[in-house]
Amino acid sequence: HKWVMSYFAVVTGVGVVVPLDKNLEIGEIINLMKRADIELIFTSKKMYEKVSGAFSEVETLKSLVVMDGDLDASYSDSRILNFDSIIETGERLLAAGDRRFIDKDIKQEDLSTILFTSGTTGLAKGVMLSHMNLTQNVFNMSKYFRIPIDKDNVGRVLSILPMHHAYEMTCSIMTTFYQGGTIVICEGLKHIQKNFKETECSVMLGVPLIFETIYKKVWKQAKKTGKNDTLRRAIAISKKLNLRNNQMATRRMFDAVHSIFGPRLYALIAGGAAIDPKVIIEFEAMGIPMLQGYGMTECAPIIAVNQDRYGKASSVGRAMPGTEIRIVDKDEFGIGEIICKGPSVMIGYYKDPENTQKAIKDGWLYTGDYGYIDEEGFLYITGRKKNVIVTKGGKNIFPEEVEYYLLLDEHIVETMVYGKEDSIKGDLICTAIIYPDFKFLESEGAKKPSDIYKVLRAAVENANAKMPPYKRVKKIEIRDKEFIKTTTLKIKRFEKENYDYIYSDGDFVKKRF
Repeated sequence: HKWVMSYFAVVTGVGVVVPLDKNLEIGEIINLMKRADIELIFTSKKMYEKVSGAFSEVETLKSLVVMDGDLDASYSDSRILNFDSIIETGERLLAAGDRRFIDKDIKQEDLSTILFTSGTTGLAKGVMLSHMNLTQNVFNMSKYFRIPIDKDNVGRVLSILPMHHAYEMTCSIMTTFYQGGTIVICEGLKHIQKNFKETECSVMLGVPLIFETIYKKVWKQAKKTGKNDTLRRAIAISKKLNLRNNQMATRRMFDAVHSIFGPRLYALIAGGAAIDPKVIIEFEAMGIPMLQGYGMTECAPIIAVNQDRYGKASSVGRAMPGTEIRIVDKDEFGIGEIICKGPSVMIGYYKDPENTQKAIKDGWLYTGDYGYIDEEGFLYITGRKKNVIVTKGGKNIFPEEVEYYLLLDEHIVETMVYGKEDSIKGDLICTAIIYPDFKFLESEGAKKPSDIYKVLRAAVENANAKMPPYKRVKKIEIRDKEFIKTTTLKIKRFEKENYDYIYSDGDFVKKRF
């Protein structure tokens, strides 16, 4: 809660807040501090040793605040402050009639926050968001989704994602406060289910991987207890009778699933990456409302979102109120780059006019995402512009779409599709690097590299059958460890180590089919 308090204390009267990812290497953290002209740091006692070195490297840095507890007597530097003592000082100033902080005039166009996009320090851009950018995002989003707050003023939202991300800070924390709800801060990813249930939360925002993991656990448990066929039939009945919004009926039919989340579950919200539509469809059939939205840090972040209890599982929803969306440079299928305009479009990139001009043209934010809009105004995302594999024949292959079909196979835990140069034909080969479920493969008798390859080749061929010929995977490479991911659990596509596939003895990984 101290992190939330420090965030709002800064933006409501002190200056500009710059949330940083604590999981970055210290060199990257210090580099970002330099780039953002940081004057004060809030840090945990645990991170103090690493961060305190910034005093000698960041010229603008004046003070450091330790959030939890006192440092020992050896730390006598007057620039090192304690969080609780700052609160006490503030209370004394107020009691003495000093109202500078309370009466500070905040203008809506003033810079509120600088958020660095993911990437290495050389590539990360400092997104400048004004007070209007953020508040309009919260205000307009709230027209599409309301947190249920009962007569006892209970409307709790479980906060599980890092607060240095716009998705968590704007959509979870700011929106909950605006709507009069309560934020419950999760103890850690391992405690999500326990925390949600014991604190009787009603809403949770998360990334697809979290919800897909819960979904898999539901089916795993059903299989373990011999009830998977019963669950499958019940879902089919619910879909046929369209019971998704009939809470009384679905709670009776899927009591075991509802018990996972506790008595107040209202909705699960997915964002940050594409989610398997099947997960949404089946959760909703079980009476667990689920919706997904779409956004980016440069738009504070929401651009489109499905409405509360009205949406399409494979779509990210319609343009948020106050936001206009267009598709430009369309191909033969109506797919093109998504651009948007509205009050949440960023001021620009900090000290980077060149990239700002590339991103914002005549007030329109060019997202770098490809997609299309259906006849009802629902937006669909097909992939990132910079990830697209363009073949010699001029065909566009979206890795995200190919990965979706591959991940439907239970032998594949993670995969990353990319275009690998073919030195013979001079074209790009659609290649999948796969991190498989080795334990599952072993339980099926696939222990040798050649046996594992056969199983994965069959899985890939099955996925290929669902796609047109030009999109099909022509080569697979097998990893022996998980991919390196961001803190929102997205695979880092441009991380060199993610292209290493050191999977032991045998040249079988080099074969083509």
